[in-house]
Amino acid sequence: MIQDKKIQNSNELEFAVFCIENVAVRLGVNAERVYQAFTGKSDILNGYIVPEYEMLHTQSLEYIVDDLLDVMKERGVEV
Repeated sequence: MIQDKKIQNSNELEFAVFCIENVAVRLGVNAERVYQAFTGKSDILNGYIVPEYEMLHTQSLEYIVDDLLDVMKERGVEV
């Protein structure tokens, strides 16, 4: 299991915002709802996005959004 990790720098913060905003666009919902899903309803932000930053940020937009949607589905997280 991936260890929870807090955002450490501006690059990780920008990437987290990028992930939230682009998942929201794909789902056609407000970014606030995705943020709540990634933090309040699950640990996707600090338990997946931030710990996997080094690998994820090198991927394409489409890959990142598809991957996050898969993680949401696996964890039963809905917005």
